[in-house]
Amino acid sequence: MRPLGLFLALAAAHFAAPALAQDAGTLNPKPLAPLADPSDPRLPAKQVFGRALTPVEAKARSIGYYWRGCLAGAKALPVDGESWQVVRLSRNRMWGNPAMIAFLERFSRKAKAEGIWNGILVGDISQPRGGPMLTGHASHQVGLDADVWLTPMPGHTMSRAEREEMPAVDMVAEDGRSVDRSHWSEAQAGVIRAAAEEPEVDRIFVNAAIKKALCETHRGEPWMTRVHAYWGHNYHFHIRIKCPAGDTACDPQEPAPPGDHCDKSLDWWFTDEALHPAPGKPKPPISMAQLPPECRSVVLEK
Repeated sequence: MRPLGLFLALAAAHFAAPALAQDAGTLNPKPLAPLADPSDPRLPAKQVFGRALTPVEAKARSIGYYWRGCLAGAKALPVDGESWQVVRLSRNRMWGNPAMIAFLERFSRKAKAEGIWNGILVGDISQPRGGPMLTGHASHQVGLDADVWLTPMPGHTMSRAEREEMPAVDMVAEDGRSVDRSHWSEAQAGVIRAAAEEPEVDRIFVNAAIKKALCETHRGEPWMTRVHAYWGHNYHFHIRIKCPAGDTACDPQEPAPPGDHCDKSLDWWFTDEALHPAPGKPKPPISMAQLPPECRSVVLEK
């Protein structure tokens, strides 16, 4: 468990961030104006990476840490698959480390084969060259994080308008203390379990009310040790996989505490302090100089 002060700081940053997973996209994305000097190390990194619309053709490498890094050799998840569809295409965040893309394809097929859902809806993975994003996430920078909606995939190929505008379903009751039983079911629990059982998964983040519901029905099951409560995540769950074997530029996350996390540590998430964190002072954006040095060449390569 991270120190409380850091938790609250991250909460403040989360609630201040626009363009959450459920927000609508656009059918007419507007190009960003070019930067006067994209090589300036003082520039906010999100401004540089947010303008990189294509990947670097290189050996796949997740460089740095989940929330301070970049991605070379990214691969895009095809927007349509036998057991998945990608939503919010206008964000151009369907890129990931090939290990993550392979994971999503395999896990979605498993969920379909087990009869949990017809398929999954995949939201943000990463940008074509990773790095900080102009809106939304603090993590998702090295292509090893992915958001999967808690709404099942429709039984038809979605139109572009549906992918941009279809609302995600909120699984959490208005007071934040429990799931909304009119939406939450064992199918949602099953798709989280199908992902958490896979060996390359490091962590899965869900809303605390969802973790509480999982503890009510799946307490003590081995996969539960990978499922962690975190702010937001009431419309989707966030999958984080481990650094791929041999990827020496990737900085792994510290090991998670043992156990199923259904103990008293979960109770804190339902205190006023956690449910209604005091607004914090926004942190300055990460500059290019604060990223691993290799990220500069990744993002500036033509």
